[in-house]
Amino acid sequence: MLDNFSFEDFKRQLKENDKLRFTTYALGALIVLSLGYFTYRQFIWGPSNEKSKDAYWSGLNYAAKDSTDKAISILEPAVRNYDGKQGGEIAQFILARQYMAKGNFTKALDELEGFDVEDTYLSIYKIGLQGDCKSELKKYNEALELYIEAAELNENEKTSPEYLFKAGLVAEKLNDFERASELYTRIKSNYLTFSNSKAIDKYIARTKNKTVK
Repeated sequence: MLDNFSFEDFKRQLKENDKLRFTTYALGALIVLSLGYFTYRQFIWGPSNEKSKDAYWSGLNYAAKDSTDKAISILEPAVRNYDGKQGGEIAQFILARQYMAKGNFTKALDELEGFDVEDTYLSIYKIGLQGDCKSELKKYNEALELYIEAAELNENEKTSPEYLFKAGLVAEKLNDFERASELYTRIKSNYLTFSNSKAIDKYIARTKNKTVK
C-alpha cells in the first residue's frame, strides 16, 4: 500500500483534510521545539551552567574570611550573570547571607525570594533565613510562621528542632506564651538530643508560668 503512496498524494490529502493538516503542522512544530531545546541545553545552557559553578567560589572564600564587602562585590555580578544557573543560585544564597551580615535584611529577603534550588537543606535554610530577616525587622508574626514552615519541611533531627526553638522564642516576643510552651514541648517530645542541649525544660517552665499569670 505504501508503495503506491506518493508525496503528491500526501500533499493532496494534506490540502483536503483539515485534521491531517493540523496534526502534521503540530507535530512539525513539536519536533522543531524539541530540537531547539536540545540544542540550547547541549550547547548553550550546559556549558554556561558548568561555568556558573566557578562564579561563587571566590565570593564564598571572602565570606568565610568575614570580608563581607569584598564578597558582596564579587557575588552581585555573579548573580546577575548566572541567574537561573546552579552557580548563580548558590551565589544568590551566599549574597543574601552577606547582606544579613551587613544588617541589610530587606535586600537579603529580596535575594532569598529569588533563590531557587532543589537541594532539601538549602530549601529549608532559605525559609529559616527569611524568618531570621523578618525577626530582625521585628515582623514577628511573619517570622513565627516561617520558622514553623522551615521546621516542618522535611522533618529531621537538625533543622526541625532548631527552627521550632526559634519559633518558640518569637512566640514569646509576641507574648503568646501558650504557643511558645507548645513549641518547646514539641521539641522535648520529639528531639531529645536538641532538648537536652538547650535545657528545654527551663523554657517550658518559663512560658507555663507566664501563661498562668
